[in-house]
Amino acid sequence: MKSPNITIRKISSKDTYPVRHPVLRKGRPLDSCRFEGDDLETTFHLGLFLDDILVGVATYLKSTNPRFSEEFQYQLRGMAVLESEQGKHLGKALLNKGENQLKEMKIERLWCNARIGASQFYERNGYVIVGEAFDIPQVGIHYLMTKKL
Repeated sequence: MKSPNITIRKISSKDTYPVRHPVLRKGRPLDSCRFEGDDLETTFHLGLFLDDILVGVATYLKSTNPRFSEEFQYQLRGMAVLESEQGKHLGKALLNKGENQLKEMKIERLWCNARIGASQFYERNGYVIVGEAFDIPQVGIHYLMTKKL
């Protein structure tokens, strides 16, 4: 059996919903997949496709967190890979593509609010936890995590 063809490319915010919904907003209305800032000019969304089937998404949003001193910061939001495709290093590929794009844009820091269950994934990819865990209502317990680019 031949391995699938992997491509990562920019997609629209609405194109992220078929992955965001089952992974990040399961059991909630589809419109809960819409994030503030999704359609700003400075925001970009990446989709990871296996043989032209969307299986992973990530959103990169220009946002400054006051806990960091860098002038040029972005927030990673809505990072998700369909459950059936997790554990295959697809998230790492999606993260690397976004980080490389941000480096080209001269962005100095990337940060995210990572679910506790995803924190080890981020740590394996060079992110560190800042501060204590906190609750995002209707979503769950998170850590603030960051990486200097």
